[in-house]
Amino acid sequence: MKNYKKLTLLAVLGLALVPLAAQERVTVYGIRGPSGLSMIRLFEYPPRVSGFDIKTEALAQADLAAARFISGEAKMGMLPPNAAAKIAASGKRLQAAAVTGLGMLSLLSSDPSVRRIEDLRGKTVEAAGQGATPDYVLRKILLSKGINPDRDLRIGYSLAYPEIARSLIAGRIGTALLPEPFASMARAGKPDLAVIGDIQDEWARAAGGSGRNYPMTVFVVDADFAASRPLLIKAILASLKESVEWVIANPAAAGSLAEKHDLGISAEIAALAVPRSNYAYIPAEEARPALEALFRAFLEFSPSSIGGVLPSDAFYYR
Repeated sequence: MKNYKKLTLLAVLGLALVPLAAQERVTVYGIRGPSGLSMIRLFEYPPRVSGFDIKTEALAQADLAAARFISGEAKMGMLPPNAAAKIAASGKRLQAAAVTGLGMLSLLSSDPSVRRIEDLRGKTVEAAGQGATPDYVLRKILLSKGINPDRDLRIGYSLAYPEIARSLIAGRIGTALLPEPFASMARAGKPDLAVIGDIQDEWARAAGGSGRNYPMTVFVVDADFAASRPLLIKAILASLKESVEWVIANPAAAGSLAEKHDLGISAEIAALAVPRSNYAYIPAEEARPALEALFRAFLEFSPSSIGGVLPSDAFYYR
């Protein structure tokens, strides 16, 4: 009897040592700040898919995310549209699966002489992100007004977005182009800041009727990885869509999660910014006209910023 109990115990211990079925570990990459906020519910509740251990990670900036995709380490996550197009043009089989953030730029000024975009002649506008979407959106709008962005005013790129917001509040700078949530941060700290025009409407006119919504963020996937794991991609995209819709409906709760997961946005600012942030979930094929209108602006000012050509059909995940 004693030997039987010993054999039974050994059998149980043996079973305990047998590894569970191997799960493939997958990381979904976000970017700290507004683009990461759109997928914050995935950080709190990663989707469960049989055979996969799904994790999330928020990278400090878009350049770090781009480097992960270039190296092949990242298989899915957020990128600015131009970065995604440039990586795809380099030969990486990268696909845009969905647009999650649309135009959310505000031109803010404490300068009483600036009340319309035409008043920017001779002024300095802080924009940050030289060669990024806000830069080329502003340039396209200025040209449509007959303003040469390289000659008729100065566009400053020396400050990061948080510092631009703080500088507007402190009065160290007078005029700036800011995305959300930094525009809301500046307006909360200095309520008398004037909003100059409507950048989204101005873009629609400047871009020739392509619509007021230019994509700011895309969710991308490695094409080969996605083709071999269609159920995983379907589940993650469904969770992403749910997250975007939840954030739109629950800005305060989304802000609390942003603080919890260290996205660099306070709950208070997120609650103010989300209603102004133009989050959306649009499958990439449906968003293709808006993406191509934006890409044409990049081609106009700096072809190399998207790899020199419009992305091909293969760039759009189906």
